[in-house]
Amino acid sequence: MTILDRLTGLAFPAAVLRRAILLADSGKAAEAFPLMAKAARAGIVDAEYRVARCYLEGAGVPPSRMEGARWLLRAANHGSADAQALLAALYVTGLVTAEADGKGPSEHLFKPDSPGKPDFTAAFDFATKAAGAGSATGQAILGYILTSGPASMRDADAAHRWYEKSASAGCAEGCLGFALSLARRGKRENRVRIAEEVRRAADAGLPTATYLLAVLTEHGLGVARDMAAAAQLYQAAAEKGLPSAQFRLGLALIDGALVGQDVSAGEAWMRRAALAGNIEAAYLLGDRSVKTQRPDFAEAANWYRRAAEAGHQAAARALASLYLTGNGVAEDVEEGARWLRSSANGGNQQAQTDLANLILGGAGEPDDGASVAGWFEAAASSGDLIAAFNLGLCFAKGVGVRQDEGQAAHWLRRAAEGVAEAQYMYARLLQDGRGVAADPAQARVWFARAADAGVLDARVALAEMLLNGRGGTPEPEAAMQLFEQAAANGHAGAMFALGALYGAGHGLPVDQTAAQKWYAAAAGHGHSQAQLMLGRYLLKGLAGERDPVTARLWLERAAAHGISEAADELGAAGGSN
Repeated sequence: MTILDRLTGLAFPAAVLRRAILLADSGKAAEAFPLMAKAARAGIVDAEYRVARCYLEGAGVPPSRMEGARWLLRAANHGSADAQALLAALYVTGLVTAEADGKGPSEHLFKPDSPGKPDFTAAFDFATKAAGAGSATGQAILGYILTSGPASMRDADAAHRWYEKSASAGCAEGCLGFALSLARRGKRENRVRIAEEVRRAADAGLPTATYLLAVLTEHGLGVARDMAAAAQLYQAAAEKGLPSAQFRLGLALIDGALVGQDVSAGEAWMRRAALAGNIEAAYLLGDRSVKTQRPDFAEAANWYRRAAEAGHQAAARALASLYLTGNGVAEDVEEGARWLRSSANGGNQQAQTDLANLILGGAGEPDDGASVAGWFEAAASSGDLIAAFNLGLCFAKGVGVRQDEGQAAHWLRRAAEGVAEAQYMYARLLQDGRGVAADPAQARVWFARAADAGVLDARVALAEMLLNGRGGTPEPEAAMQLFEQAAANGHAGAMFALGALYGAGHGLPVDQTAAQKWYAAAAGHGHSQAQLMLGRYLLKGLAGERDPVTARLWLERAAAHGISEAADELGAAGGSN
């Protein structure tokens, strides 16, 4: 600072401020700041506001949000509408706390600046003052508070009026707010005006407005539909760092929806969006990593985790799946359950079902059962058939509720109107008389519905009823067809049943070779009774082929599964050798 500046400052604070402004405008912020500070300490309101801006922007002085807020408060209390508007904005974003007046605890001086919770009450006070003094920025901020603040402060009509005043004064934020307020009114005749206001805000450089103009241009809302122009607008907003625009541009380049397809460039924009906090971009990157020809599960886990930690329910469920299967991460049932729980608690019904299945399998925490039952009861009561099915399972197994077969039957019957597995399970209850009166005829009807829907166990159960005539007339040929269908789809029980039918007849031609073939098929699928029968066939040569060594192996397998007859026959075979 020159001697002239010091002497001038003692007598003419306004002159000091003018000198400071000249220095600042010529890029000499470090020289300008001491002069501005002198003028501010002399009580010149404009100087107080400028000093605040210097602290907030780090112009000529180390940045300090707290010092900036303190000087803003002085200027605002001295009537500066600009200071009032800026202070309102800082309160709304949580960048100013109650300690802004410098009267807070001294330890705050040594804490790094970090956003706190919005203070809408303080923001409303200063925005109202600024708006009343004619500040277009203050009017826009007041409109925002009246639109998006606490419910007790909201007043859509008042917000609309303040946005309109701000837009009339040429404030970009006011133009954007006014356009959004018009859009919320839902009148088609406002579309052109909405587009005009959004364009004014976009022309003033607001990235959000540029993005919204791109959306309007892509869909032809209030403006001519132009895909190339929309792509350019998305790119302009993306280059200004707006994550939503980066995401949309990335998606368009991957899909080729707006301009020529460029997957590499699209994924690059998608990654920028994800790293900037767009959780949908992170989730889709995870999905793309999983669904490529050579899946990269570790990469997928990283993106899913980023989205899941930010609250994306589908990403949390996908991450849980990776932990439960050990793909891309170390297998960890507890961690998988934790992420499923997070997704389920957020309302994701698929995650609720997955967690229920996990709990029914014995995993999860003690409190999970009650949560799962509660989710399913609420959804089932409103008509969700999948939820009704799962609630029926909860009652059947006592998960989160007292075991109650009557309630299980009630909910499974509801679910049976559209869920094939529920049809099968309800038929089982009717067949056995559990939770409902035994009704073989109705059991047969519900087994048939489930069988037609492709439930293999239902086909086998229906075949057994058709074979023995329970619930209706015997139909052995139809039973044979159902057993063959289920066996062709890998059902070991159906394979065993075919072996028994061909071996004993039951009204059908006896064919011991076919019987041994089906026993062998079922035995290979781990069916212990089939292992016993195959051992007998090979030991006695019932189908013409005698093989005591292989027979002994199958009998040993059956005995290992607890089949006492197999152990007896092994003993007899040993004694006869």
